[in-house]
Amino acid sequence: MLPDPFAATTRGITEPDPVRPALRAAGPLVEVAAPAGGSAWIVTEEELAREVLSDPRIAKDPALAPEDWTGLEQTAAEQPSLTTLDGPGHSELRRAHAPLLSAKRIQAQADRIHRIARALLTELGDGTVDLMDGFSTRFPLTVLLDLLSIPLHLLDTAVDACRRMSDPEPGAQGKAIAAIADLAAAGLAPNRQGLATELRDSLPPETSEKDLRYHLFALIFAGQLTTDASIGFLISRLLNGDTSRESALVRETLRLHPPAPFTLWRFTLEEIDLGGIRLPSGAPVLVDIQGINTDPARQPGPDLTFGAGPHFCVGAQLAQLELRAVATVLRTDFPKAKLAVPYADLRQTFLGGIQGTRLTSLPVLLHG
Repeated sequence: MLPDPFAATTRGITEPDPVRPALRAAGPLVEVAAPAGGSAWIVTEEELAREVLSDPRIAKDPALAPEDWTGLEQTAAEQPSLTTLDGPGHSELRRAHAPLLSAKRIQAQADRIHRIARALLTELGDGTVDLMDGFSTRFPLTVLLDLLSIPLHLLDTAVDACRRMSDPEPGAQGKAIAAIADLAAAGLAPNRQGLATELRDSLPPETSEKDLRYHLFALIFAGQLTTDASIGFLISRLLNGDTSRESALVRETLRLHPPAPFTLWRFTLEEIDLGGIRLPSGAPVLVDIQGINTDPARQPGPDLTFGAGPHFCVGAQLAQLELRAVATVLRTDFPKAKLAVPYADLRQTFLGGIQGTRLTSLPVLLHG
């Protein structure tokens, strides 16, 4: 019997994951019980995964989900976004976002991002600090607010709202989204010049103020979540003696510990044959990013950490630069930094569903 791939779990950082090998052993396309009820199908093989991620017959709009499913994003009709639209609507949004987050544009911000990492780590002072208690969230949010030209006195509001995004209380997520969208609007003030105003000017002229704020919310929340989930694994590897160059360290960390272990839900638009199985219209489909990335039989090449196809993550360059900045600053400015507990004592928590995994704590002595 397969272990539940959606069950929240906590295990040691060196303990093997029992779910990924079991899913791979079950075949390239595995039928499982979905968290919200009914069946779902998980893709465990890379070639099939890349096919799914580019197949226009498999769409992301939550309107296609089974009727009794809850907890998904608003539908594309209710709230157009990069993560819910497909086809021409998605392409139009992507054309507005992608140039602002290109490798060239992001690399030009490298010095600013390194300064932010240095300042936040320096503020933590002496003694043992838990880098998962504040730094892992505050660093990417500080970077994002700075790039969007949102006043940094709103940082605590952003931190609080991002944490409330996972609050199970009814209505809590909606309030958190509204709070982030409201603070994002501060980057649109007439005297502001940053990515927020650039995005506004790049979007179609008929874009409403409500939709613009939601796009900014999505940039902030997704950008925070991606780096927040990866920082702990990156720093723990570095302080456990990994001497790889920063780019290789980041790449390997993201391969082994992708911020999202699964893709967001996709749904078939019609009956299709996939991996030798006939799926009905409306079938929920996921790609097991972490399982494919860590498959021992996988050939070397680009991994699936940031997806593939039309929905490849537009923020991939920023996330990787942030992680390289943390590694560089720790090595150059905090050469005596060390873990305050043995590496094997660190614990990682999978939050359940299709959410990510993060270290439960990361006690570090920055000055040895």
